[in-house]
Amino acid sequence: MKDAHGYQLTGCNGQAQVLLDQALAQFRCLRTDSLASTEAALEASPELVMGHILHAWLYLLGTEAAAIPVAQASLEQAQALPQNDREARHIQALQLLIAGRWHASGRTLEDLSLDYPHDLLSLQAGHQLDFFTGDARMLRDRIARALPDWSAAVPGYHAVLGMYAFGLEETGDYRHGERIGREAVSLQPDDAWAQHAVAHVLEMQGRREEGIAWMRGNPAWQQDSMLAVHNWWHLALHYLEQDDFDTVLALFDGPIDGHKGTLALELIDASSMLWRLQLRGVDVGNRWAGVAERWAAMAEDGRYAFNDFHAAMAFACSGREELLGQLREAQQRAGQRDDDNARFTQLIGRPMVEAAVAFAEGRYGRCVDLLRSVRSQAHVFGGSHAQRDLIDQTLIAAARRSDQNSLVRGLQRERELLARQRSVA
Repeated sequence: MKDAHGYQLTGCNGQAQVLLDQALAQFRCLRTDSLASTEAALEASPELVMGHILHAWLYLLGTEAAAIPVAQASLEQAQALPQNDREARHIQALQLLIAGRWHASGRTLEDLSLDYPHDLLSLQAGHQLDFFTGDARMLRDRIARALPDWSAAVPGYHAVLGMYAFGLEETGDYRHGERIGREAVSLQPDDAWAQHAVAHVLEMQGRREEGIAWMRGNPAWQQDSMLAVHNWWHLALHYLEQDDFDTVLALFDGPIDGHKGTLALELIDASSMLWRLQLRGVDVGNRWAGVAERWAAMAEDGRYAFNDFHAAMAFACSGREELLGQLREAQQRAGQRDDDNARFTQLIGRPMVEAAVAFAEGRYGRCVDLLRSVRSQAHVFGGSHAQRDLIDQTLIAAARRSDQNSLVRGLQRERELLARQRSVA
């Protein structure tokens, strides 16, 4: 039996096929119900290899250490079953990611996509790994290699366009990225990633009113989406740049953090927004305490340095010294492992954590020294240009508060020229 793209599915029956195709279609739009559909497909056919594979990916792409045992169990079930070549290569990529080999996992998916260009799961998982490892070029080129094999007649075309749009944006091709992203959303309005790609373009070009209109004008991304919090965060950024702090705080207390999310990807947005507000002198009240409490479960993970940095902000700003201690110990252990996060942590993660702590404690000169040493390599530990802009914002604020006025002037000039270049790109 074959999937919607004509690829053979091992251990599949008719009911499982329908449910798996449904789960994959939901995942293309980053809908929260993709997990339930995947589990239903496995109930219909426990021998469905791609069902176990998708289940593992859905857990692993959250970047949390707590998800690894669940993903490992799914992987083991897939390994115990007969597999075809495509399925076996997915299994290999999953094994590598569980072992902390983020880059090797992405490379395995890269080669898989070359041979199976309509395998959207491999394209999506690989695209996410490029994002987590800060590889802007591969965010674009992984998709560019497959795009000529796609057309509007192929199910999921919108998702390929949406991923390509984000890759174009992250490599500075804003005009092309915006056009492709808008086309993707016109094909599938609830494609949250495509919506997000255009949001990035508008953010990077400082198009505030257009950005607000874009996010407010399409309610489809707001419902049942794994990316909803992040897209609300993008909307809040526009209001932040307009100094409309009341609206930003209302968005924070509502769709960004009002549900008290516990997912790392959502807590990153919460930490980032509170930190940006504080940089602008806004009193955020006791909001840090709740965010820190929800980060606490991941303090000892040492799984992904980008998460550690954002957790450290919350711990430092809420005075949770014991959690900072746990995080530092976890980073020490992570730095000694033989995996990719060891490099993420050693090069960027540990200095960034200490810079955040130094800033929170008022040691602004120390913060400047730490940030200047790592900011040009910060892409190594992942995230987007918009997310990592927090580093430059913090550096400018720390330089100003430590009376390094020449550095402040230089950094502001650099920033203003870049903004002008982006506005016409």
